[in-house]
Amino acid sequence: MNAPFSPRRSLRLILVAPRGFCAGVDRAIQIVERAIEKYGAPVYVRHEIVHNKHVVEHLKAQGAVFVDELSEAPDDRPVVFSAHGVPKSVPAEARSRRMFYLDATCPLVSKVHLDAERHFREGREIVLIGHAGHPEVEGTMGQLPEGSITLIETAADAETFQPRDPARLAYVTQTTLSVDDTVGILEVLRRRFPAMTAPHKEDICYATTNRQEAVKRMAADCDLVLVVGSQNSSNSLRLVEVALKAGARDARLIDDASAVDWAWFDGVSTVGVTAGASAPETLVAALVDAIGQRFDTAVEEDLGAREAVTFKLPRALTA
Repeated sequence: MNAPFSPRRSLRLILVAPRGFCAGVDRAIQIVERAIEKYGAPVYVRHEIVHNKHVVEHLKAQGAVFVDELSEAPDDRPVVFSAHGVPKSVPAEARSRRMFYLDATCPLVSKVHLDAERHFREGREIVLIGHAGHPEVEGTMGQLPEGSITLIETAADAETFQPRDPARLAYVTQTTLSVDDTVGILEVLRRRFPAMTAPHKEDICYATTNRQEAVKRMAADCDLVLVVGSQNSSNSLRLVEVALKAGARDARLIDDASAVDWAWFDGVSTVGVTAGASAPETLVAALVDAIGQRFDTAVEEDLGAREAVTFKLPRALTA
């Protein structure tokens, strides 16, 4: 006898936008690709150009060689600095070795560097709100002499911080933080140090903010939120946290569709899908397809802020 027909379970899938690549990530990837086209392989890249393993593997296949430190790269090949930014000591070393280098630092990260330098010139002590060990934080702290910047990671840190002169204090932030968590830290700092100088424009980048707002819109309706992105991607990790705080019953960070544990879908009627700022849209499409193969899926597009930001490539690649 034939087995009885068992219809696939219905599933509502909310696909939010904006998601995936931001302008800074797109620029950084283009810099590596165009450098390989123009100068041939290999092109060396200090640290992961962006925090996504699929992007890194794709660029490796084209001829990019990723290294942890500049000392691992030869003098006679181009080298690219990652989108997260680097301490000033890195380009200084490259210049001393007469290396040809391309700086793929996101312009919004460079803006944080310039703000920190301005505060330093004007005699202020600087607080950096961010996560210890993240390349962006290391790059920002490395713009100034040691001791010029104090890292604050939590509201508890902000409560115990003792500046040299509360009247001469300024803050900058990592660009990929949770907007809500940063607000909590700033509330403590502003209460304790009302004279503290703020950036001319908030440091958390437009793409981080837009992606978090998109997740907040859908989270309360979702039994499960899937965020496409790598485990070392700060902005992707924040999207998981934001989803849970905004009311999602469950939220998971996955590299791609192969990382899905389909047991997560038990009892799920609505799933939300987004992607961190360094995750390719092809991975999102593959995830939606994989879900559609297992469920009778009704896909809803939730469109948020329209992003039209672009950043210029270095002149060496466009001349």
